[in-house]
Amino acid sequence: MSHPTDARTACRVSFIGAGSMTREHLRAFSDVPQVVLAGLHSRTRSRAEALASEFSVPHVCDSIDELHDQTRADLVVVSVPELSANAVARQCFAFPWTVLIEKPAGYDLADAEAIASEAHRHHRRVFVALNRRHYSSTQAALTDLATRDEPRYVRVQDQQDQAAALAAGQPEPVVRNWMYANSIHTIDYLRLLGRGTVTAVRPVVRWTPGKPGIVVSEIAFDSGDVGIYEGVWNGPGPWAVTVSTPSRRWEMRPLEQAVFQNRGERTLHSVDIHSWDKTFKAGFRRQAELAVNAARGAATPWLPTIDDGLQTMRLIAKIFE
Repeated sequence: MSHPTDARTACRVSFIGAGSMTREHLRAFSDVPQVVLAGLHSRTRSRAEALASEFSVPHVCDSIDELHDQTRADLVVVSVPELSANAVARQCFAFPWTVLIEKPAGYDLADAEAIASEAHRHHRRVFVALNRRHYSSTQAALTDLATRDEPRYVRVQDQQDQAAALAAGQPEPVVRNWMYANSIHTIDYLRLLGRGTVTAVRPVVRWTPGKPGIVVSEIAFDSGDVGIYEGVWNGPGPWAVTVSTPSRRWEMRPLEQAVFQNRGERTLHSVDIHSWDKTFKAGFRRQAELAVNAARGAATPWLPTIDDGLQTMRLIAKIFE
């Protein structure tokens, strides 16, 4: 959907990368009022040119420096492979635009720490595209839970298959650290739904790098909330999240769909999925609007910063010690 734009107030957005994720970002940002899709850069120029033609993006640039100079973008969206993210992010931090970087912001914890440190050194506003936080299902649960001053028990179920990731062409260092590249999608829910600071991570079934299988950890929060992470590696299992309180239990399985059950009932009440999550890649439309607001200098507490993303990476490291 196109909107009339005023060049004086428009937010100019540029993109780095030309894969399927960039295409989804382009679709989402093109629907946000007062946004101009300003430019694209990719190491594969032909793919960038194809995307630029599809979305009427005026500038295809051969470098990040050129991308900034040609577009003077307010916001840059970085969607590149995990092993390239560090170098690309560092180049982006040389310029004063707001940065939205695809998760994970670093292929392992040390890489993420280095990216965050560089962002702080340059005093840049950097956010991480943890799009599941922006699902209408997630938002419905959070909105309701905020009205309930009750203890929470958060259970996260994860499933990963390293052989499938290798077969799909993922590089070996990324697959070796697949908990950062892919389990971040589910583990981030522990920090999102559990209130306060993580005070302890207690292994119930320890991670065995040489023979990945079942991983179970208990997570304690200073609020008194409790979380459980259950990971099934190289075997069948769901992605699912549940939050139980004395008065209501929420469940997301699949994560895009939320249902709740009240105390004293057996009925599961479903929550409608927002039209944005049907039209666009789930979470992307809301995320795009928040990123535009951030680029305009607005307070955006729902959009996770590079430090928020780093805290989830640190939790992952604790679970997989």
